[in-house]
Order: sequence, then structure tokens, then C-alpha cells
Amino acid sequence: MKATGIVRRIDDLGRVVIPKEIRRTMRIREGDPLEIYTDKDGEVIFKKYSPVGELSSFATHICDTLNKTTGHTVAICDRDMVIAVSGTSRRELMDKRISEEVEHIIESRQVYQCKPGENKIPVTDSSDRHFVSIAAPIISEGDVSGCVVFVTGEAGESMGETEYKLAQTVSGFLGKQMEG
Repeated sequence: MKATGIVRRIDDLGRVVIPKEIRRTMRIREGDPLEIYTDKDGEVIFKKYSPVGELSSFATHICDTLNKTTGHTVAICDRDMVIAVSGTSRRELMDKRISEEVEHIIESRQVYQCKPGENKIPVTDSSDRHFVSIAAPIISEGDVSGCVVFVTGEAGESMGETEYKLAQTVSGFLGKQMEG
């Protein structure tokens, strides 16, 4: 674990303030759920909680099915990283931090489809070869928790109404799975 040199005191209600620099680096926003646990050395650990992450093996099966059905690379992301991928780019995308542009698509709550001639949106911060063709935000109980992404390469293969509807359907289905 990396030491930050920042010390905070717990107030009389048991609260501790997470410094702004750490919140910005870890993309922790007001209202984000945090998982709190301890390890055997007595450390208290705060970890961003991802409801979509709880469904990662299920999400992998969905990606595999969509990939076999459409022939396209498909990824499922939570609000921070890619949690499931199926297709040719698995190693390059899996567990990578999503790009700011994908984060904006998620926050917009609207299905995004890349139009011919538009600037390509990279799927991850570290990718210059994998771009968003279609992205459908996953909404559960009114909260946005991630998105389903059809991925295209540098050639920018266009995807049609079928992939658009599949992304929309799967994102709706995953949102329902997280409810209750």
C-alpha cells in the first residue's frame, strides 16, 4: 500500500474525511458507495464498491454470448473500469480504467452510437486501438452503474440497429439483475 503522508482524525460521530486528492485520483464522487473492511494486520481499508462488479462472471457470459452472436468485441464496464470482455481484445481491455469520454457517456444516461466522421472515443485511458461504437448505460434503481460497450478497432466498422438494440436490452437486463 502506498503511503500518502496525509493524516486525518476521526470526529465524534466516527467520520473521517477522504482527502480531495485521493478522491480525485480514485474517481470517488459524492454519494459513491464504499466497502469498508479490515485485514489481519489491523488496517481499515476503504474500497470503491461496484454493484456491476458483483455480476462480473455473469457479465462475462453475456459478453461471450454477444460476441458469438454478433462477431463483435463486447465489454461491460462499471463506473471506473472494464469488468468483462469477450472478443479479440480481452487482454488489452480487461481491468483497465475507462476513458473520461466513456465516463461522460455513462453519466449522460443515453445510449451512444458513433456516427461516421465523428471523433472516435477510446474505451480505456490506455487504449489507442479500441473505440466505442455503441455504449448503453446500465441503470439500476435510478443510479447509473456502468455500461455495455460494442467495441470497434481503428478501421471503425459501423454497427447497426441490431447491435444498438442488443446493447440497450442487455444494459436494461443487467440493471434489473442488480435491483432488489
